[in-house]
Amino acid sequence: MSAALLIAAGLIVGPVAARAEATAREDQTIVVAPAGTKNADDKGPGSTGRPLATLEEAQRRARQAAAEGNRDVTVELLDGTYRLTAPLRFDAADSGRNGHTVTWKARRGAKPVLSGAKPVTGWVLDDAATGVYKAQVGTGFDSRQLYVDGVLAQRARTKLARDDITLNATGFTVNNPGLAYLATLPDQKRIDFQAMLSFTNRFAPVQSISRSTVVMQQPAWDNNTYGYDTIQSPFRTPTFFLLNSRKFLDEPGEWYLDTSAGTLYYKPLAGQDLSRARVELPRLESLLQVGGTYDEPARNLRFEGLTFTGTTWLHPSTADGYANQQTGTFISGVQPHRPADAFTSCAVGCKGFEGARNGWAQAPAAVQVSAAENVSFAGDTFVNLGSVGLGIGNDANAHASAVGLGAHKVTVTGSTFTASAGGGIVVGGVRPDAHHPSNPRMVNSDIKISDNRVYATALEYLDQDAIFASYVTRLTIEHNYVSDMPYTGIGVGFGWGANDPGGSPEYLNRGLYDFQPIYDTPTTSSDVRVVGNHVRNVIQTMNDAGCIYTLSAMPRSTIDENYCENSGQLGLYFDEGSRYLSANRNVFVNTAGQWAHANNQNGNHTGNLTLTGNFATNPAITGIVNGQRGNVTRDNTAITSGNLPIAASEVIHKAGPTGQYRGPADPQRPPVGAYLVAEPVSLNAGGTSTVTATVANIGNSPASDLRARITVPERWQAVPIGEPLKPDLPAGASATVSWKITAPGSVTTPVARAPVTMSLTFQAGRTQYALKRSLTLTALNPLTSLKGYGSVPSRFAEAGSAYAILTSGTDIWQDGGGSYDEYGAIYQDDAAGTTATVTARVTEMDNTNSWAKAGVVIRNDLTAAASSPGYAVMVVTPGNGVAFQWDSNGNGYLDSFGTASGIKAPAWVRLVRSGNEVSGYYSTNGTDWIKVGPTATLPGIAGTQDAGLIATSHAAGVTGQFSFSDFTVST
Repeated sequence: MSAALLIAAGLIVGPVAARAEATAREDQTIVVAPAGTKNADDKGPGSTGRPLATLEEAQRRARQAAAEGNRDVTVELLDGTYRLTAPLRFDAADSGRNGHTVTWKARRGAKPVLSGAKPVTGWVLDDAATGVYKAQVGTGFDSRQLYVDGVLAQRARTKLARDDITLNATGFTVNNPGLAYLATLPDQKRIDFQAMLSFTNRFAPVQSISRSTVVMQQPAWDNNTYGYDTIQSPFRTPTFFLLNSRKFLDEPGEWYLDTSAGTLYYKPLAGQDLSRARVELPRLESLLQVGGTYDEPARNLRFEGLTFTGTTWLHPSTADGYANQQTGTFISGVQPHRPADAFTSCAVGCKGFEGARNGWAQAPAAVQVSAAENVSFAGDTFVNLGSVGLGIGNDANAHASAVGLGAHKVTVTGSTFTASAGGGIVVGGVRPDAHHPSNPRMVNSDIKISDNRVYATALEYLDQDAIFASYVTRLTIEHNYVSDMPYTGIGVGFGWGANDPGGSPEYLNRGLYDFQPIYDTPTTSSDVRVVGNHVRNVIQTMNDAGCIYTLSAMPRSTIDENYCENSGQLGLYFDEGSRYLSANRNVFVNTAGQWAHANNQNGNHTGNLTLTGNFATNPAITGIVNGQRGNVTRDNTAITSGNLPIAASEVIHKAGPTGQYRGPADPQRPPVGAYLVAEPVSLNAGGTSTVTATVANIGNSPASDLRARITVPERWQAVPIGEPLKPDLPAGASATVSWKITAPGSVTTPVARAPVTMSLTFQAGRTQYALKRSLTLTALNPLTSLKGYGSVPSRFAEAGSAYAILTSGTDIWQDGGGSYDEYGAIYQDDAAGTTATVTARVTEMDNTNSWAKAGVVIRNDLTAAASSPGYAVMVVTPGNGVAFQWDSNGNGYLDSFGTASGIKAPAWVRLVRSGNEVSGYYSTNGTDWIKVGPTATLPGIAGTQDAGLIATSHAAGVTGQFSFSDFTVST
């Protein structure tokens, strides 16, 4: 019996009856078309055949229908561009009631565009010599952005060499006579100075230019020369530009807007025809503002299949500039605690600067959501925007409604963010109410960002992340694709640990707590999940960043099963105060720096980090030591990109958008994984090894037509053994196939390397895949003339006067971070007397770590690792020059050193003993020797010692090959 019949029969009464009666009513659909559409009329029914003519009328009718509280309301937008003259504003009156939803969506098959820009047409050639065109666009507005055929065009600019100018407290002096023309430029107050630094990207407008003196507008200049990574004291070599003058327009793709004359100038790219090009000049700074008040929030709203485009952001053009601090935050206004000599005294921080932190502003987004609940975005596109694409629960200063924070149950799914001046998504605020709210309704909570694509954005505000979230309770960032970003891919957390319970010793020393309390309660940041994301090609311009970056404590938070590839710096970056996070089963391929790094310096409380089961091609990890600071690091595996373990391949395949949002098959992330294992990896000349490939179907559908073949170098042999690979492999199944590999009977070098490659082809669905997996076998000539010893598993070889050590090892060093004596050595017993010289040439070494070491050694007993005194080495490293290291207290560990930078293998090294004193030397030619460090006294040194060659990979579990020649011991 239907609900209506049950009500009529009197079997349902009271509130349940009211709800059932309400649901019995049909949902309402309102159809709207762009201006000028045939049959569109605001007085019509708002149907497919007779749509409404304006979004304003559609909103009025949707409000009216939603107010009845008895139906879902859908506003369908027909195909075309809706050019807004003011942002759309949604508040409590626009909300769905009684569990119903108000949806604004694209009509099936339509691609509606909400634009804050106006098209530019009527181009004429302005200057044939330079190829610059112009068009009339009217006056009374300004813009910092122009989009041509969907590409953010570059404002006209000229680059300044560092020695072209001398910076000072009010601006700079021009040193280069070739820039004398700057003083003649019109509209000088519209000229911007840009400084691309380490982690900040700053803008400040010019006040005036007189002769060689450039005075900058205030407080922009004061604020940009205040704090850290400042214009006058950057953390890396800066890049400076002047922008926004017609005189600077000299490169294809550049533009300039003369606001007084209403003329837009543009120099087309090669092959670009302005009579056909789509040129969009933004007029609005935001497009959609969703939010009510804490008492009456906006609720139950959904936006689906819409494109948001065509905005600018003008604040950086004001006297405030863009005094960027990090990730879209900036100093705004005159700073009351800034000392008069701040240009020098606060160039790298000062107490007064700490007083500015709680007033930092945030860049506003084109689409803004605050004081809102149950709001969702699905399948939308955010493109060609002047700042951040979507801002959720930011501080009040970043919301046009003037009500910030208070975002609850907001979801962003299957949407695209690209080709904009700013980052993709920013969640949360940075001011005190964001982390310790004065009203509990300010808390941002239950935010989910999933299955989105954020790529090639933050093109002007290079400091901004693809996805950034500051203080959020229950935040999920999962299965997004992030690519081609200047800075961090995904950033979570804020505050540098200073707002966590008990504060931070570092910020106590800096004086922050003279301006704010030391909190005794946690921030609102907790239960953060960063899971299954595919992050690639990030940190392409800026510095001090990671694929995934964290700040401050986040209890019960996880970073799991993400795939990071081609990071320009770090994989995981746990910056100041990061605590209570775990990172499990992530894969890092080709990170330029460490796969994981924690900033635990200067009294930061960074710690309580658990890193397990991760895979990385760069095995380096710094600042996170197992058992220290509450950290756990175990079962993390160093890998090669050419031979990925099955578990790593599964993470890679499943990372990124899922289901309907996954996109076409990606040949770089196939649904079948393969992994090669050799037993043994190192064999004697003429010996054999068994190479086995494990093939696993990690996808959701069967794989068919599997074929595997193996290739080996000339003189090596490969013969299949055991069962061949079956052609079909069901989802979730695995199989193995093996070959016997035989090395040549003799080799001419101590070690002969043989790349062994398996090619696997198969079909899954309608896609044909081909993947390769490779490993390297080594054939060793036996060591016969000297002895070999390893405190970790090691192998040794020689041929003529050449030697090789294959070994791993955490390090040969003792300090506060631990005590390690893990090495392989080739040596002579009792070869070095009280007067001895030990020499060798390090010919080649694997770059297993920048601090891997290979060189010469003396020691009382080289087989007594971690105990024998009289220990000294002179070694070459891949990235830190040469080092003379010795045991200064006789406890069996190297603990003192001297270095010389810029030296790499091949290089000669030498130890010279005289009595109980030892000195280290290096040479680049074997003739001219340079001493490194002091002459060292070795306590406990014996009358005769072992002397030899030593190596450590400085990467636990990672074996490297270290090659030597011309080893001698003379007395």
